[in-house]
Amino acid sequence: MNLTDPIFTCADKARDHLQQTRWPHGPVCPHCGVVNEATAIKGRSARAGLYQCNACRDQFTITVGTVFERSKVPLNKWLLATYLMASSKKGISAHQIGRTLGVTYKTAWFMCHRIREAMTENSPASLGGPGRTIEADETVIGGKEKNKRLSKRNPKNIGAVGKQIVFTLVERDGRARSFHVANVTGKTLNPILRTQVRRESVLMTDEAGQYRNVGTEFAAHGTVNHGKNEYVRSGDATTHSNTVEGFFSLLKRGIIGTFHHVSEAHLGRYLAEFDFRYSNRVGLGINDAMRTDEALRMIAGKRLMYRRAGEAAYA
Repeated sequence: MNLTDPIFTCADKARDHLQQTRWPHGPVCPHCGVVNEATAIKGRSARAGLYQCNACRDQFTITVGTVFERSKVPLNKWLLATYLMASSKKGISAHQIGRTLGVTYKTAWFMCHRIREAMTENSPASLGGPGRTIEADETVIGGKEKNKRLSKRNPKNIGAVGKQIVFTLVERDGRARSFHVANVTGKTLNPILRTQVRRESVLMTDEAGQYRNVGTEFAAHGTVNHGKNEYVRSGDATTHSNTVEGFFSLLKRGIIGTFHHVSEAHLGRYLAEFDFRYSNRVGLGINDAMRTDEALRMIAGKRLMYRRAGEAAYA
């Protein structure tokens, strides 16, 4: 798969590829869920790719019930946008998407957010398990550098004034999962750890106080003291949180170098995008084409609309 692939230049080829990706066992009715019990509707007046379910008699296409539904943008451009976002390690701006696809910035922005919504995990399973290690850490995104001087207004999160806080869990040789949180306290972070990480896992963090109590609930809890410039425990190369720090380096380079500014209202979707690419990375044997197809398989059940600027609604 490359930029000259017919699925990126021909709407019919794009539809065929999307159907093969989402319907490997035949058409699936989005209304009743019956598989391979639909008849293709032909004729001049019929829309391309239109089917009628033999069970419930409703009509549908491959885009019904997905983030692509009711879009006037051709399917080949949707697939190209998905490929560009899935293959760009540090993200790609809506301005660049618009120039590449030949659509307006407003259209490109909306497309990007729909694709980010598709990249959000569906009913994610807990991270870790026996013999698995989970690293947990937090970082801050955005804000103005001068606000770091205003720490007296925010004594529990020095340096985070005017910034948004991101808490991330990374499974070594596995997935990443990020959360936009209000503050860095045990009351906020511990429920996430308890619901997202299996107790049989080994937990790795820094020595921050919010992790002390919850750490005892896991198979083991390793810590490093970043305050004393300790990044790998002496004599134990497995005790570190460098994997999650590496994830943060990609996230921040994407925010600063590609997007420049991310609003608080939409930060969660940008995090889902970076989580998706990291969890489907080359190091796990997944190439750009496979990552794109995985995103296309996740477009169902996530139709995203906007009533007005900044307010999302689901249909």
